[in-house]
Amino acid sequence: MDTIVVYSAKRSPRLTYVLDWLLKERLHTGCTIVHDIKETEGLPFFISYGQVLPGALCIPAHGLLWQTGTQSPEIKTGNWHNLPTIFATEEQGYTLPFDILSAIFFLISRYEEYYTYKPDKHGRYPATESILYKLSWLQRPLVDEWIHILRSKLRPLAEMPLPAPAYIYQPSYDIDMAYSHLHKGVRRIVGAYIRALLKGDVQQISERTQVLKNKQKDPYDSFRWLKQLHKQYDYKPLYFILSALKTTAYDKNIHPEHPAMLRVIRQLVKEGPMGIHPSYYSAEDDTVSREKKILEHISAHHITISRQHYMRIATPGTYRLLLHNHIQQDYSMGYGSHLGFRAGTGCSFLWYDLEQDTTTTLRVHPFCFMDTTAHFGMGITASEAFMLLGKMSAILQQTGSTLVTVFHNFSLGTGTEWKGWRQAYEDFVQEQAGIMTKSVLVDGH
Repeated sequence: MDTIVVYSAKRSPRLTYVLDWLLKERLHTGCTIVHDIKETEGLPFFISYGQVLPGALCIPAHGLLWQTGTQSPEIKTGNWHNLPTIFATEEQGYTLPFDILSAIFFLISRYEEYYTYKPDKHGRYPATESILYKLSWLQRPLVDEWIHILRSKLRPLAEMPLPAPAYIYQPSYDIDMAYSHLHKGVRRIVGAYIRALLKGDVQQISERTQVLKNKQKDPYDSFRWLKQLHKQYDYKPLYFILSALKTTAYDKNIHPEHPAMLRVIRQLVKEGPMGIHPSYYSAEDDTVSREKKILEHISAHHITISRQHYMRIATPGTYRLLLHNHIQQDYSMGYGSHLGFRAGTGCSFLWYDLEQDTTTTLRVHPFCFMDTTAHFGMGITASEAFMLLGKMSAILQQTGSTLVTVFHNFSLGTGTEWKGWRQAYEDFVQEQAGIMTKSVLVDGH
């Protein structure tokens, strides 16, 4: 493997972290960091960080990577090849007009989420507090776009091919409520009838009655349809199961040991990797451990992936809790309230614990689209939602990044509230399968 030498007068675990991700993971090249300028003598090419040197691609150093803790840095915005930037500088002589390394680190470490902020009603970091939202850049993967341009600049200078990786689409699903009407128990069924009567919702009463009499399929039961869809287009889906051991206002799935839920779990685990969907209040005690153990017992598989219910991430506590419970990969990096790129990228990265200034073993996978956010949060139609998704997907394709979407079984069922979503999703999945096939052929894999 070709190796790029990076010169930096200072040492920093933050610099090592971001260079490992940028050069090794994203540009698929080796990386050697040197701190003695004499080690650059005679090199045909190298990267100089924080100093303008002849024969090098020179990147200005803002200072963020030399710091410890999470002091609020001054962030200047700028422009580079028609792309908006942060940590911009007016210093002359540098190849890049901004500190791309600090910019990447700031976004993928989720630095700003360590600031003091007012949580939303679910105790989450509000999307509206983020710099990408405030600058109207949330729906574009800026980090991926920066790297795409950087790759084109490095190729001729380093005399390396640095091919863009193939675009990947990964469908994923949260199983919060496997059924709308079935298997709820007498108390919950009677309560649902009473609520429908008080609202005068005749359609709801009729539908529930037909389902309970086995004359109509439960509107949330899209599992067989999903299985056929994935088989047709050769996808291996990710399923995250809410295996809450008690019912709450936010945890409404049937008990994981209910015979119907046993069947669902044991069928879904045959189709693709299964993860835990920790319940709403799971951070309060040893709930994650107990829910994980029961899901492992039912599925007969070791659970190593996770996505938080309601995307309830509290940095750094949530990630430390997952590591404590031997979770290796988390798929919660997105907002429950807004579409877009929380970390500025579609690509996965190892979580960096800012308080301890260390790279952890937990791999974080971002998502940019969730059905309930578009439908309930934004109140847009299926066609409008998939138009937005298509725009984000197009940039990810161009930059050789990854698209992870979050859907629920109920949005792809037969309920009238989600009319049009199932067909729009099938069309999207078919389109994505064609795009990925072309991407692989172009890259020669």
